Amino acid sequence: MKPTFYLLLLVGLLCTNISYAQTTHAFTEGLVVGPCHQYGREAIYKDQLTYQLIHKTFAVPAEGKTFLTDAQGKELKWQRVVADTAKRFRHAALSNGYLYLTYTAPKEIMALLQVAGHAGLYFNGVPRGGDANQYGYMYSPVKLKKGVNEILVRVGMGGRFQGVMANLIFPAKNILISTPDITLPHIVLTENAEPVWGGIVLFNLTEKPLTDLRLRAVIQGKEIITDVPAVTALNSRKVGFKMDLSAVQQKGEVACELTLLQNGKAIDQKTIPLQAVSSNEHYSNTFISAIDGSVQYFGVAPQKGGQKDTAALFLSVHGAGVEAIGQARAYKSKDWGTLVAPTNRRPRGFNWEDWGRIDALEVLEVAKKKFNPNPQKIYLTGHSMGGHGSWYLGATYPGKWAGVAPCAGYPTLMGYGSADGKIPENSTDKVEQMLLRASNPSNVMALASNYKASGIYILHGDADRTVSVEYARTMRNTLGAFHNDFSYYEYPNGSHWYGDHSVDWPALFDFFQWHRSKKVEEIDVIDFTTANPGISSNYHWAGIEQQEIPLNYSRVQAKRTLNDKSITVTTDNVRTFMVLPGAFPKGQSFKLKIDEVEVCSDCKLGDQPLYFTKNGKWATAEKPTIAQRGSHRNGTFKAAFNHRMVFVYGTAGTKEENEWAYNKARYDAETWYYRGNGAVDMIPDREFTPAGYADRGVILFGNATTNSAWTTLLSNSPIQIQRGSIKVGEEQLTGDNLGAYFTYPRPDSPFASVAVVSGSGLAGMLATESNQYFTGGSGFPDYFIFGTDMLKEGTKGVKLAGFFDNNWQVTKSDAVKAQ
Repeated sequence: MKPTFYLLLLVGLLCTNISYAQTTHAFTEGLVVGPCHQYGREAIYKDQLTYQLIHKTFAVPAEGKTFLTDAQGKELKWQRVVADTAKRFRHAALSNGYLYLTYTAPKEIMALLQVAGHAGLYFNGVPRGGDANQYGYMYSPVKLKKGVNEILVRVGMGGRFQGVMANLIFPAKNILISTPDITLPHIVLTENAEPVWGGIVLFNLTEKPLTDLRLRAVIQGKEIITDVPAVTALNSRKVGFKMDLSAVQQKGEVACELTLLQNGKAIDQKTIPLQAVSSNEHYSNTFISAIDGSVQYFGVAPQKGGQKDTAALFLSVHGAGVEAIGQARAYKSKDWGTLVAPTNRRPRGFNWEDWGRIDALEVLEVAKKKFNPNPQKIYLTGHSMGGHGSWYLGATYPGKWAGVAPCAGYPTLMGYGSADGKIPENSTDKVEQMLLRASNPSNVMALASNYKASGIYILHGDADRTVSVEYARTMRNTLGAFHNDFSYYEYPNGSHWYGDHSVDWPALFDFFQWHRSKKVEEIDVIDFTTANPGISSNYHWAGIEQQEIPLNYSRVQAKRTLNDKSITVTTDNVRTFMVLPGAFPKGQSFKLKIDEVEVCSDCKLGDQPLYFTKNGKWATAEKPTIAQRGSHRNGTFKAAFNHRMVFVYGTAGTKEENEWAYNKARYDAETWYYRGNGAVDMIPDREFTPAGYADRGVILFGNATTNSAWTTLLSNSPIQIQRGSIKVGEEQLTGDNLGAYFTYPRPDSPFASVAVVSGSGLAGMLATESNQYFTGGSGFPDYFIFGTDMLKEGTKGVKLAGFFDNNWQVTKSDAVKAQ
């Protein structure tokens, strides 16, 4: 079975069956214009159409009408486009352009807007989420006004070649269960005693939030009722529900009757098919993610002959477009271990970076508890995008893996030919350098010395036209300069996928079987590099708690000598160094020298690390406080989305400002659902209380004038935004056209942060609507302030960007502005 095959045809068929009786309007005619936007992987983007919408200069399109005149004096005109027989729009302008569609409604009416092949859209001027990968299950509940309704669809390169499809669906009901995008486990007959989780989408096609919801699941007479979180107005949400599988005794298809209840009354019902399998078949398990409380799954290739304690565990990360269960099924069961395949949150997800990285770690921990492997026999492998995931996770977390085996992988996103990054790696622009620095954790080439912690096996087809074999050869040469334990094989005439042995390669698993990771007491030499201690802070007994320059590369090289009971360390860009338990037995004295200075002649380890801080010279120190930067919380802007985030939208502004806050929060929630199979609580500022949402990341939409939660969360922030101005440290920016993203520690939590999506006025707020912060590996520093002119001029429109110091204060040395 080829795991890169994804069932888009099946998904497309399912997507037309949302509810009972319904009608569908398929768009077949429209207008296109382009090129007029440029979105990269980083925070900077250009979008001439959005700029016109913000400044109210956008004119109603018509065929032959000039949209704009570019810098070379060339007029861009709207052109007519007709959908093909598959009802897909295709046009050269859609490589980075817009598709304009209209629908004339005889009256106000609710509908589901389904568009596929796009990055996002405006419906009557309001942003809604995109379906760039054409999964076909992105539906936006909308209210059509009487008369002409306008849809502006932003399309990138994929839309030009694969086409854009657009429908309006008019369901018979306004509150719906939707089955196309469902997350389900298999019923494993020997493991069905405990309830399990499923995830399903609910639609709210009303203008009021849906509350007091429950889902009742009945399987062969066994019933469980699960409380369901609220679904806000004209929105959708994926929710979890429990199922009792204990009555299932035989393999095959099993029906689950799922009923949505509101105040005890049934308002929709669906029958969901599950599959029951034996424990020796490949299967899926579900779990609740700590990232956002959503239901996620992983695939399992069970150990041949049954699970054995202290056997091996293989973590296999999939390629782009591949389901985790498909990845698992590409492997035959091994008699010496179990293979698990995490999802990366979606078949494309986050490139195994950001929340894909966390998903892999979550599944690893769930699998370790479930299968109880030998801790010295945990291995990492993956194919294509998963080959990149293997390079990335292997470099980021040295010491976790006994062996790492990238298959058909590229090392870095920026270096891969199909990556969407637009900032050149050698840019001399200070703002662009700052954004690249925010992406430093993605650059495995700078982390390559960490590979010394594991045996490495590189597998690549020598005729691969998707991911060139030159990437493998580059890594072979890189490792050859310092690594003494790696193996390399080019499969003769091998394309990108040449059968299941593209991943399930006997020599690769033989290599794994020869390798064990070392115990902490066996490690005498450490060479560890990190770009962000909040992502990766240590390798066994040596670690980096704080950096001198945030997000620059930090390195420690340490040598332990047992005979004279000493540790010698050299550092680069390290503010606070730590020695962790395991370096020496508890209570045993040892000497420590850092950067040629003897810091401690009688060090003794207990149950906690020892800390040493550089204040001009190295000295023993207490652990940095939780109020400072450190491994518990180190920025950047995106890190605030890691801890059960809650979206808090402002309601204290003008009608237009409040509408923007809700619409932007909903757009981000839709984007998170689409990219991350996730779910978000959305609440108005007046409902937020610290105790009610303890230790959760807060995403605040608005400013101090428009969002009443600002004072509670951000009164001590060195960045203050109100209507008409933004203050960053001592610098004051004025006007209503400034947009801002920044993060700051949540004052009542030891690890959670606040992320702010804001503006100094409605124009600045609207400029934040398009963003790339949910793109895997995208670089966002701690703060990023820009004017609406960025949408026309790119980097020149950036007003300030930078990182806070270790006390979360603004410093001139780490702040840049457009040159």
